[in-house]
Order: sequence, then C-alpha cells, then structure tokens
Amino acid sequence: MSNTQSREPRPVASEHIPLKARKVSFSWEDTPLHWVPGDPFATHTINVLHLLLPAGERWFVHVYKQVLPYIRDDRLREDVIGFIGQEAMHAQAHDEVLPHLKEQGLDPTPYTAQVDWLFEKMLGDRTLPPGKARKWWLMERVAMIAAIEHYTAFLGNWVLNADELDRRGADPTMLDLLRWHGAEEVEHRSVAFELFMHVDGSYRRRARTWATAFTALVFLWQRGARFFMENDPTLIGGKASFKDFYQGGKQGTLPTTQDMIRSIPRYLSRAYHPSHEGSTAQAVAYLASSPAATAAEAATAPLPAPKGAR
Repeated sequence: MSNTQSREPRPVASEHIPLKARKVSFSWEDTPLHWVPGDPFATHTINVLHLLLPAGERWFVHVYKQVLPYIRDDRLREDVIGFIGQEAMHAQAHDEVLPHLKEQGLDPTPYTAQVDWLFEKMLGDRTLPPGKARKWWLMERVAMIAAIEHYTAFLGNWVLNADELDRRGADPTMLDLLRWHGAEEVEHRSVAFELFMHVDGSYRRRARTWATAFTALVFLWQRGARFFMENDPTLIGGKASFKDFYQGGKQGTLPTTQDMIRSIPRYLSRAYHPSHEGSTAQAVAYLASSPAATAAEAATAPLPAPKGAR
C-alpha cells in the first residue's frame, strides 16, 4: 500500500479567503507584568509565545521561501506568499514584547538564545548535497510546519473564545496582540497543510513529524513557563506544574488538557483538513474590530481625493 493519502482530505471552500499582512503596532508601557490580574502562572504560560514565536516564525518564512519553486498551483502560491507576510509580521510583533519584559525584571535572553539555536542550527539548513538528501530535509521541515500550524490554529481558536480572560480583566493590549495573531492563524490555518499535501503528502511523514513537533512544543512550553515563574522578580519560589496548567484549563484562563488531547487524533486522521477547525468568519470579524488591525488598515488606506479634483 502506498504511504501517501488514500483519501484526499476535503477542504471547506467557504473557509478560504485571500491573505494579507497587517502592519500592526502595539504600545506596552501600560501593560503590567502579570497582565492576567492575580494569575502569574496563566500570564507566564501564555507569555511563552513571545519566546518561541519570533524565531519559529522567521524559520517558517525561511523554509517557505525555499519551497516556493516546488509550488505548481497559482492559488496555493498566492496563499503561501500571504502566509509568509503574516508570519513575518507575527514574529516582529512578539519580538517587540521582549524589551518590555526585560524592563520589568524578566530578561528572556537565556531562553531565547536556546530557541534561536534550535531553529537556526538544529532545524536550519544543513550542508547536504543537491538532490534527494537536500529535498528530503526540506520536505521534513515543510511537514513539521504543517504540524505546528495545527497547534497555532488550535491556540488561535482558543484565544478568540477565551472569554474568561476578559472576565478576569486581562490587559486589553496584550489580549489584542494575542487575538489579532490568533485570528490570522485561524485565517491561514489551511495553508501549511495544503502546501505539505501539494509537495509531498506522505502520511508516514505527516505522522512522524507530528510526533516530533508535538514533543518539542510540549517540552519547550513547560520549560518556558518554568523559566518565567522561577525568574519572576515578584515571586518567591515560583514554580510551574502540570497541575497548574490543568487547573488553568478548568478555569478558562488556559486551553484545557482534554481539548489538546482531542486535537491529536483529528490531525492524524487521514480525512483531516484544517478548514474543518475554527471559523474564518469569526477570525475576520475580530480583525474588523481589533484596535491594532483597524489602525493598520486606516494607516494604509488611500487618502481621499481633494474636492473638485477630477
């Protein structure tokens, strides 16, 4: 039996829209260290995004620029170009949070240096001869990105619906960053998977790279949460534990453990397609109201013609 898909995943056509990068900006001077009031663990667990995403999304862009010559479908090429633009903007926006954390006594440099090494060295370009070996490594990374994007879309969908963060009085600027990013993750959630299916599509590779990506994400996330809790200057003996994560899920300030576990068989199903997860309409609706996204839209809108001009 072939190790490629025996059944083609069916996308939901209405969930596809053209993608564009929004040049957003955020001001952090009024954002407190614990931007989820009274909950440093939820704050720092979500803050791990700022440590992982800049290097990770620059890596996405680097890999996708290499795979562009393999794309034979014009619409998919346009989607990938839109994806690249959005991911580059995500990396920049999260990067800009790091100096703010440092000003508040949390220097992320020791952790981000390790993350940079992971993406630039361990997952970066290797000195391989042209031909099969070089293409194999490129396809491995394309498949890994598809697996990671399953979880970024999962998180995007979660934060768009995380009403408990609003009820807890979470900082509105941080919520807007997370929801703007989350909405764009939902908006482009099918691109990485469709690209992988277009250039390779091996089910064995999809399952293998999912296991690698999932294990790495869990490891890096718990390590990042521990780093923040142990180095938070306002906490004495700060610790991060799975019990705290589980409780945060039950309270609604973090994704639930059950939802994360249920996401695994969905991705590994041969009938999986990301368009069946989340809602493009909800993502677009948030982007139409996001303070940062609407400001970016207004800044790029053409000026009205002067009265009397022809």
